Amino acid sequence: MDSFNNIPQQPDFSAAPFPIVPPPIDDRKNAVVDLLDVVLVVAVAAAGFMVFGLLGTIVFLATHPHQDPHDLAKVLGHNTGFILTVELLVYGLVIGFMSFIVWIRHQTPLPQAIRWNFPDQRRVIYALAGGLGLAFFSDVAQIVFNRWIPKSLPITEYFQSRSSALLLAGFGVLVAPLVEEMLFRGFLYPALSRWTGVVPAVILTAAGFALLHGAQLAYSIVPLLLIFVVGVVLTVTRAVTKSVATSVLVHMAYNFTLFLQFFIGTHGFKNL
Repeated sequence: MDSFNNIPQQPDFSAAPFPIVPPPIDDRKNAVVDLLDVVLVVAVAAAGFMVFGLLGTIVFLATHPHQDPHDLAKVLGHNTGFILTVELLVYGLVIGFMSFIVWIRHQTPLPQAIRWNFPDQRRVIYALAGGLGLAFFSDVAQIVFNRWIPKSLPITEYFQSRSSALLLAGFGVLVAPLVEEMLFRGFLYPALSRWTGVVPAVILTAAGFALLHGAQLAYSIVPLLLIFVVGVVLTVTRAVTKSVATSVLVHMAYNFTLFLQFFIGTHGFKNL
């Protein structure tokens, strides 16, 4: 009997001072969020744009009493400060509601529900390099398909002054990538993958991401296709790394590179 007692026993990991944590699981059966969550978040975002847009319009009219009501839509539609303020308020509302809905419906903190999973230092470098490479791919594609790209797009109308360009750059690098990735790669992609599998979910998520930017690009086919490709890369990044934080970093690096190129090309946003 003593010989049996000398057989090495399997270690008890539950008693270890640092328990082994399994790698994050992100397949169809284990996705936390579902399509109802996505619908609710989109509905709250739409309501937020209406409410904050109305409140912003009232404030604008109160501070500009001589504004012609017939030109109000055109004026506000090109007012970068007004648009970004409304979007910032809506984005804050959306993130707050995301946290609320995943806790109420799934009893899960938001970072865990969307698979935030911040990468280690090596993968951070890879993500930033990937965003840089994606921006240069976009540059090359625009040169190749230049003849099919409109000379003027609605997005360029927001760059009316150096201050508006700086606001757009700050918002486009620090705010928009975070919220867009949380919505598309954190909510929409896993919710779709529950029903369609990975490949269709990647395609549908990228298509939704492209359509979000449709109005800014006048729904022009070639610019939309380029944004679609960017969306595919971001969604594949999320699917492969199991990390929304990684796709956020790629997105930030991509936007930063494009704004930096524009900053250099306009001599510091002075020759717009």
